Amino acid sequence: MSPACAREGSQRGVAESTQWALLLPLLLALVLGLVQLGVWLHSRSVAAQVAAAVADLRATGPSAEADAREVGGRIADQGGLEQVSIDVIADGGRLVVTVSGRAPVFFDVGQGLVTERAVLPLERVTSP
Repeated sequence: MSPACAREGSQRGVAESTQWALLLPLLLALVLGLVQLGVWLHSRSVAAQVAAAVADLRATGPSAEADAREVGGRIADQGGLEQVSIDVIADGGRLVVTVSGRAPVFFDVGQGLVTERAVLPLERVTSP
């Protein structure tokens, strides 16, 4: 084997290891970003489910609001949503439930807060 061939083979190995040294962190960041996106989307789904459940239960009457909030808190807890806030507003013939919480993301760069709303019309009770 000539010295030129030996030199060429060793340079190829250096070039490949340099490529992997640059590519591997990018691939890992991409995978981590995809996992974080999945966690965030799941948290949005949980917040929407909480809002819908609270709205459905609260629509039965004002006396059910405490029970509705309790059920919503349990759903959020089981779904992994953190620092949950449930706001219920019954005004103008409609019921608006807003649920806010934090997604358990790895690196929170501003997208960790999720907010979802559910709006239902309030039934009017008429007395005979």
